[in-house]
This record gives sequence, C-alpha cells and structure tokens, in this order.
Amino acid sequence: MAAILVTGASGNVGGAVVRALDAAGADVRRAQRPGGPGGPGTVDFDFTDPATWAQAFAGVESMFLVRPPAVGNVKRDLVPAVSAARDAGVRHVVFLSLQGAQTNKVVPHAAVEKWLRASGMDWTFVRASFFHQNLSTTHVSDVRDRNEIVVPAGRGATAFVDADDVGAVAAAALLDPAAHRNTAWTITGPEALTYDEVARILTAELGRPIRYARPGVLRYARHARQNLGMGWGMVAVTSAIYTTARLGMAAGLSDDVRTVLGRDPIDFAEFAYRERAVWNPDPVIPTV
Repeated sequence: MAAILVTGASGNVGGAVVRALDAAGADVRRAQRPGGPGGPGTVDFDFTDPATWAQAFAGVESMFLVRPPAVGNVKRDLVPAVSAARDAGVRHVVFLSLQGAQTNKVVPHAAVEKWLRASGMDWTFVRASFFHQNLSTTHVSDVRDRNEIVVPAGRGATAFVDADDVGAVAAAALLDPAAHRNTAWTITGPEALTYDEVARILTAELGRPIRYARPGVLRYARHARQNLGMGWGMVAVTSAIYTTARLGMAAGLSDDVRTVLGRDPIDFAEFAYRERAVWNPDPVIPTV
C-alpha cells in the first residue's frame, strides 16, 4: 500500500487521523515543520518551502490536507504545494474543511474546496463543525482559572463535534478512497448546545460553578488579546465563528458520523468526562 501523508499530524484532528491509520496498519508519513522533533515516519514539510515538497510527496497517493491557521492567502501559500503533490503522483486529497464552507465563500476553506474540485485529483471534504477541543485548548484557561466561558455566541446553539470523530472519518476516507471519492461529509456531534448548556455540563462534571459570561464582540476581542494571547487575525476569525452561532447559523446537525463509522458521535458530556483533568486547577502543595 502506498504511503499516506498526514499534514497537521501534531494537531487535534491530525493526531486522531494518525492514530486511526496506525491502528489499521497503514503506512503513515507524518508531516512536521522543519526543525521539529523528528522520529520514525516523520518528514519535514512546509507549505511555503518548495525545498521540502519532493521528499514529503515521494511515493504518496493519498494525503490529509489541513490548512495551517496562519495561511489566509491559500492561492499563494497553499495551492502551489498541493499542485506539486498532484504532479508528484498524489491522486486523492482528504481536506479538513468547515461546516457550511459550500455556502460561505468568505472562509479560506471555500477557496481550497473550489481548487480541489477543478484539480483533476479525487477529493473528500470533511466539513467539521466547532470542536469540543476548543474548550480544552484555546479557552482552557477561562474554565480552569476563571470558572467561565467567554465567547460572543449569545444564546445561539452550536453543533459541537469531537476531533476524534473528525479524524476517524478522515482516516476512513484515506483507507478506502474509492468509497469516498468526490464526496463531502459534514461532521457534527449528536446535538446542538448553547453555551449556557455547555456551562451546566461542565459545572456538573467539575463539581464547581462554571458560568457563561455571554460577552459582546468587543469585550471578547479585548479578553482574547489580553488574557488568551491571541493575535488580531485569530481574534477576527474566532469572532466571526462565534457570531455565526449568535445568529443561529451553527446549529445544523448531520448523521454522517453514523453513516461513515457505523456508531454514534461522541457527545459533549462524554468529552467533558474524558478531558475533565485539563480544567482542574493545579493542586496547591502546602509548604512546610
């Protein structure tokens, strides 16, 4: 079996893809930024450095494509690398896209989808909704240290999804390209939750009150810069995402996890139980 290249292999979704492919006995090539830790099965790769492309794409027929968050201009900073992959013999691209990308032409994912459709390669779009893991990574300090969720989503509901489910669907497409050829899957969890409901689930799981602050966009922007250390570009992107929830545009559910994997998707309560340790403050060690 030809090698499968996984970009974003150290991320939440890429890591889940790698684990699923490893479990299936696939030949996995993990892309890492030049200068990374290395190790068996890793290869240096940078979308903007053509010197890294030939080695990464050699002998690869399928690849998992993740757009790095810093890449906004996909025509300049991502498409040339994927075009080189095609020229090197990559036949199938599984792209981590975004729920609603087919109608939201503003997001970079839409431009990538458009290019792949016309590329001559087979493609599979894995359109993910909002990750559970954003609350255990990007917003972890709010819950852990301040006992609150600070996002400008109002009373809107969000179709949360677990990154493990997204990765498992992507791996299924990489392992059986013919069954997923030129198909778009929308990957969501089993229910859409408001952030008030998320706060109640975390309160029950952690045994202490977690509140949803329900800030406006300006307050959120200040908080994200000052307390979360986000750059202005990420502040703008996340503000837009949360605004779609506020407007009631992020609650759509799909059965695609069940269709592809034959099981129910992971719900938020299960995720909160599994990851509860990340939101617990470090214990205070008494001094003598």
